[in-house]
Amino acid sequence: MYIVQIASECAPAIKAGGLGDVVYGLSRELQLRGHCVELILPMYDCMRYDHIWGLHEAYRDLFVPWDGQAVHCAVFCGWVHGSLCFFIRPHSAENYFDRGHYYGARDDDMRFAFFSKAAIEFLHITNKRPDVIHCHDWQTGLIPVMLFEIYKYHGMGTQRVCYTIHNFKHQGISGINALRGTGLNNEAYYYQQDRLQDNFNHGAINFMKGGIVYSNFVNTVSPHHAWEARFTDISYGLSSTLEIHQNKFGGVLNGIDYEVWNPMLDKFIAHPYDIDTFDEKAKNKKDLQERLGLEVSNKPLVCFIGRLDEQKGVPLVHHSMYYSLGKGCQFVLLGSATEQRLNLKFWHEKNYLTTNKNIHLELGFNEELSHLIYAAADIIVVPSNYEPCGLTQMIGLRYGAVPVVRAVGGLVNTVFDWDYDPEHLPEERNGFVFNDPNEMGLESALGRAIDLYEKSPKLFRQLALQGMNYDYSWNHPGQQYVGIYDYIRYK
Repeated sequence: MYIVQIASECAPAIKAGGLGDVVYGLSRELQLRGHCVELILPMYDCMRYDHIWGLHEAYRDLFVPWDGQAVHCAVFCGWVHGSLCFFIRPHSAENYFDRGHYYGARDDDMRFAFFSKAAIEFLHITNKRPDVIHCHDWQTGLIPVMLFEIYKYHGMGTQRVCYTIHNFKHQGISGINALRGTGLNNEAYYYQQDRLQDNFNHGAINFMKGGIVYSNFVNTVSPHHAWEARFTDISYGLSSTLEIHQNKFGGVLNGIDYEVWNPMLDKFIAHPYDIDTFDEKAKNKKDLQERLGLEVSNKPLVCFIGRLDEQKGVPLVHHSMYYSLGKGCQFVLLGSATEQRLNLKFWHEKNYLTTNKNIHLELGFNEELSHLIYAAADIIVVPSNYEPCGLTQMIGLRYGAVPVVRAVGGLVNTVFDWDYDPEHLPEERNGFVFNDPNEMGLESALGRAIDLYEKSPKLFRQLALQGMNYDYSWNHPGQQYVGIYDYIRYK
């Protein structure tokens, strides 16, 4: 099968969040299964060029129809850790991708509307006819619209689109300029509720809604989050659209790269281990304690790794620090705040706790340190307000760090409570889960995890090993995506 992935990120060359990891991991899995996979990405000035091999100009003169004119682009080609990628570089006064950042510009809607137009024009002009075009998030939501409304009349009538939504919070709200730019010129036609009109702002169009309406299949990144999107407010206004298109909507759990996240192969940790050599994990804990200036002891080491923002449940992250200390544990945090207010709050905490030998706050992101923390942690806390899939808990399980999670999104599909899970046998359980988004809820799960560690160390070890037994690689989701592709090709 010939598959083209179109996205705004692909790790490690372009990574702002989990989207980049998913695009790379899925592409690699599909290639391992024997499929031909190519990726189309923006050519940002700030991407990691050191992760791109053989970068060269592959198509010099791509003239992209845009707002009644044509924008001259070049298309570069290179390999990102074995994945063939095409990078679109427009030569225009707007400098759409020469901004020093991936997202956050006032004209993000126009930047990615143009990227979508250029990507599909590149496929059209070069006579690339993939069996499936796989689009990701709001940045590419207009591609299935243009394919159906324009390009199917120009030799692209058999291409099918799978559209994956990684985060409903950002939907791509725009206006008439995006329609005019891409050539979707019949405003009255597109400003209808069954097409692109935003469900609440009737003076705007919604890129993500367009992707839902026009794609052949739509999914989000875990089965439980798909349910949440339809029946709670987590879809940020798109539940009615998903209801209409429920027959082509589902959830596929993300995977993680088990070559990158593997305690037996991890190049960052000094003491590799697996299920059979689990005792080596304690040496990594000692290494981390010494590196961070913590007291070297066998106290439970509770950790948090992730962004410090609303999604990740910052108040509960903060509470978990002091609750863990109060229970005689150590605590390590690795994360960067997305708001200045939160950044100042955690820097205040860092300075206040600087002499405490049982806690360390590392404010920022450090790839090497994240591996060391996973390898050292006894317990990993994930108290998210919402979590479409979540990678932290899956990585934690791989490294024998017992997850304590809130019952939302993909956390529900991957972590099964040691005491109370009704659907899994005791030998299948792998963590602790709480429902209520408050301090009492967190303590109900974190307290049980700490108590098990201290009072029943053999059972805690057994629980950690049960977590390591789970396979959350790309193997299963890769097979599910192949099934979706086959379904939409032959439907």
